[in-house]
Amino acid sequence: MLLAADGRTYIEALLLGLIEGLTEFLPVSSTGHILLAGHFMGFESTGKTFEVVIQLGAILALLLVYAQRLLGVAVAAPGDPKARRFIASILIAFLPAAVIGALGHDYIKDVLFESPGLICATLIGGGFILLVVDRLKLPVRHADAMAYPIPMAFGIGLCQCLAMVPGVSRSGATIVGALLMGADKRSAAEFSFFLAMPTMVGAVVYDVYKNRDVLDFSDTALIAVGFVTAFITALLVVRALLEFVSRRGFAVFGWWRIAVGVAGLAGLSLLG
Repeated sequence: MLLAADGRTYIEALLLGLIEGLTEFLPVSSTGHILLAGHFMGFESTGKTFEVVIQLGAILALLLVYAQRLLGVAVAAPGDPKARRFIASILIAFLPAAVIGALGHDYIKDVLFESPGLICATLIGGGFILLVVDRLKLPVRHADAMAYPIPMAFGIGLCQCLAMVPGVSRSGATIVGALLMGADKRSAAEFSFFLAMPTMVGAVVYDVYKNRDVLDFSDTALIAVGFVTAFITALLVVRALLEFVSRRGFAVFGWWRIAVGVAGLAGLSLLG
């Protein structure tokens, strides 16, 4: 079961929910941040119940922001080829991660998720990649996230598979992939949002299924604190991120990743 619910663990739940909401859709790796923070705080939950469920708060925020547009696509799909192509592009982009995630689930959760040193290294490496890509003068051929060609969507989906390694960042991998394939910064971030919906929902559902025998929802108050905090903060991030990256790019996130990775390595060397 979760750690005993006292004042300290409620504060930890709030902090972890805040981290989840702030980082889920940024190219900085929410999983890496959550795992490192939990490691240093000593926060544990059986079967990672808490860590899994609070992701639903971030998903709910994303669905709320895009509800009107998604409903429009669903209504238009029967008679609109563009709407059908958009739906197909998201499903095709989702497919590689669905297959690899299912096949490698146990290794990812039991080995990679328990390797804080690896997480720090991938945070730092991904930060440098993000800095380099952000500085490149790449030709822009696609500025509408809802009109990416199917082969491009599949390529972005393959890039997303790199995020099976915690610290890589699902949004970071998909955004970098989209930029290298000719997307502008705003649409790259937006396509990453759309792709997050089936990916995150699928990951949570499959993880809950795989851990159904050990999941413990007895401490619902802690889970509720993390869920609500993740929802509110993710809602603010999603609304602000597109405008920010359109003007500022992704360099600040690259530097942040490097700083967190270095701080994590320092903490591991000092505290274990």
